Amino acid sequence: MKYRSGFIAIVGRPNAGKSTLLNAILKEKVAITTPKPQTTRNNISGILTTEDTQYVFVDTPGIHKPKHELGRTLNKNAYTAISEADVNFWVVDATQPYGSGDEFMLEKMKSAHIPVFLILNKIDLLEKEKLLKVLARWQERMEFAEIFPISALTNDNIEHLLEITRSYLSEGPKYFPDDMISDHGLSFQIAEIIREKVLYKTNEEVPHSVAVVVENMEETDKKVYLQAVIVVERTSQKAILIGKQAAMIRAIRLAAQKELKEKLHKKIELELYVRVEKNWRNREGKLQQLGYSEKFDE
Repeated sequence: MKYRSGFIAIVGRPNAGKSTLLNAILKEKVAITTPKPQTTRNNISGILTTEDTQYVFVDTPGIHKPKHELGRTLNKNAYTAISEADVNFWVVDATQPYGSGDEFMLEKMKSAHIPVFLILNKIDLLEKEKLLKVLARWQERMEFAEIFPISALTNDNIEHLLEITRSYLSEGPKYFPDDMISDHGLSFQIAEIIREKVLYKTNEEVPHSVAVVVENMEETDKKVYLQAVIVVERTSQKAILIGKQAAMIRAIRLAAQKELKEKLHKKIELELYVRVEKNWRNREGKLQQLGYSEKFDE
């Protein structure tokens, strides 16, 4: 049997379930998930290697109408993934009505001239009759290579999705070692887990204004010592993150330590600091420094 490999971009609007789908496919958490829009900020590759196939799934930021330079950069990252993939998974929340954001995505998909799988996610929340109507409406809008109703949360139809995806991939090499499941290193994964806890525990404008940087990591046989900085845009946001009598920052630290202990199988000693970087989401140099931006051709 010929060995196949290829890149599959996972794209869609915010909160469609892209990262949940990636984690379900890999059976391991490589991308953080929260109910809040723009949780994913980087193109994160998740690698699934089998006896006859290497799938490289690229989880992308949710495409949205940007309000900052950060938002414009995230959209560019997603567009790049769409144009360079062998297959595009367009993940749609089947419970949500079709809107202008979907129309915009539809044109992007058509212009890429790459096979598009429409992934209708969250079907566990719909009755069969309603699902059939949703399917019919989507089929009228574009000739998709494949349409898959799935539930990323319950793993419904995931294995069949992989089987069909393989048939669209060409004969090719392994791009990554067999034991590698993500193209992002441990420091990035740690920072994302900390940011996830911030997103869960804060509200309103704070989550979108937060970046996390791991500044120091020391590891022994039994323990990992970490120092990380949470970057915000305003002094008022810093006060919210720290909380009364440092209650909020302590809750974030304990939640992050718990997950990191499960992930790394070692005792975790985490120190968190909060730093104000005014208007960082609109500063190209700061976006590059925080790992969100590359130089793109317009």
